[in-house]
Amino acid sequence: MIISRTPFRISFFGGGTDYPAWFKKYEGAVLSTTIDKYCYINLRYLPPFFEHKHRIVHSLVENVKTANQIRHPVAKAILKYFKIDKGVEIHHDGDLPARSGLGSSSSFTVGMLNSFYALKGKIISKRQVSKEAIYIEREVLKECVGSQDQIAVAHGGFNKIIFHNDNDFRVEAVTLHKEKIRKLQSYLMLVFTGFSRFASEIAAEQIKNTPNKEKELNVLRGMVDEAVDILNSDRNIVEFGKLLHESWQIKKRLSKKVSNPDVDNLYEKALKSGAIGGKLLGAGGGGFMLLFVKPEDRQKVKLKLKNFLEVKFKFENEGSQIIYYNPQEV
Repeated sequence: MIISRTPFRISFFGGGTDYPAWFKKYEGAVLSTTIDKYCYINLRYLPPFFEHKHRIVHSLVENVKTANQIRHPVAKAILKYFKIDKGVEIHHDGDLPARSGLGSSSSFTVGMLNSFYALKGKIISKRQVSKEAIYIEREVLKECVGSQDQIAVAHGGFNKIIFHNDNDFRVEAVTLHKEKIRKLQSYLMLVFTGFSRFASEIAAEQIKNTPNKEKELNVLRGMVDEAVDILNSDRNIVEFGKLLHESWQIKKRLSKKVSNPDVDNLYEKALKSGAIGGKLLGAGGGGFMLLFVKPEDRQKVKLKLKNFLEVKFKFENEGSQIIYYNPQEV
């Protein structure tokens, strides 16, 4: 029996510059952190006593005789990728809903890869699992995805991730005093908009628009360095929130699908009740909104957004890992 645990992530700045359409021409970068909300994958070889060969439990329960019959695209792709001959049983559980802007699909892919390598008695590095997750999502499944989520959730922690034009990347840990981390966390609110979306559909239009949005993407890339400077200096942390606001205004110009009237209305309510800035997480269109709010104004914002669910969270530093491994049960 194997259990992997992979965190979800919050991306602060630089989203859009992690697509090949951008970083193959210019350098891309994002600033993100993983949080203590996780995707769990429970994996084992399935005893040969059933009519079905594979059992996959996610939002559906799939009992199938061949990998080709599996409906979950990532599970199907990874079973084929590893050329597993024996039957397997996979259970997926997540702390937060899918398609919500927290990199959950990449958390699933990374967690699956880690679990299957453990099933074969192998250890894979965080760097390699990042690369293989990007390959599965982009090359095998042909999804319109960036490169930040896979790297962020595999490595864990608060990082600046730089994307080079040769498809390579570099992860730089943002080293902050624990009091600065606590202060930043105390200003952040995570609010669920109430609806989910397929990020790849939004990303496809954004990628298509990339050649015409070089000015905006250059500004978003520069905000990554600006945000790190705010955190690593004596500058008022409120500037981080103002920068989030500026970033969100620019991001909405990348594609008409990034926001919608419901999201804009929620954000305006938050600003009027005391929020300094914020943004939709992920590609946009729905899911979770991150708000930057002074602690003394937090209650006012909560009351104004009382019809929306707030999710408490903390930063985490461990990334994807195997939390249970029993070879006798495998």
